[in-house]
Amino acid sequence: MDRVRFHRIDALERRAASRDGEARRLLDARLAELMRAYAGDLKRAARKNTAADDAGGSVVGGLIDYLAQQTAARDSAFAMGEAAVFPQLAALEDFRAIWSQIRSESQLRQSLRQAPGDAGPLNSGRLVHRSLTLMRELSPGYLQQFLAYVDALTWIERMSGDGVMELDDALRTGSVAKRGRDKPRKRRGE
Repeated sequence: MDRVRFHRIDALERRAASRDGEARRLLDARLAELMRAYAGDLKRAARKNTAADDAGGSVVGGLIDYLAQQTAARDSAFAMGEAAVFPQLAALEDFRAIWSQIRSESQLRQSLRQAPGDAGPLNSGRLVHRSLTLMRELSPGYLQQFLAYVDALTWIERMSGDGVMELDDALRTGSVAKRGRDKPRKRRGE
């Protein structure tokens, strides 16, 4: 019923077994007192549970019945080919929005930190920096969507670099063999 209290009684019993004399007598007396109180609480809890069962079922029994009904309804909807509809938590949606905002701000700070200082007007890094800055000023919502899209593309690129989505070995060896058979190109001036 009460694990912490039970473990305390158990530890006190082990300690009493290792003592002798007056210390053992005091520990035994305290142990007997704790065990009587624990036994009394167990009896009261048992009476309370039987009274609840007699009154129409326990709270836990009602919860088990409810979960069984929900599971049966979900399984029947799935068997019929319908997607089970689960309620969305409002707190979860708020959390997603906050996380998206924090993530986009973090990515934006990181990209702005990497802006080259001495780059020309057509430098790709500088152009990306400029476009992100303008996007942040004009449409922060679109910036969050854009950064989520870029994040997904980066994730896919990392997956392909780790060997998850690599090409077949046969295709790779075939393309390498073709290059090896090609005649070397002549450079200008040779």
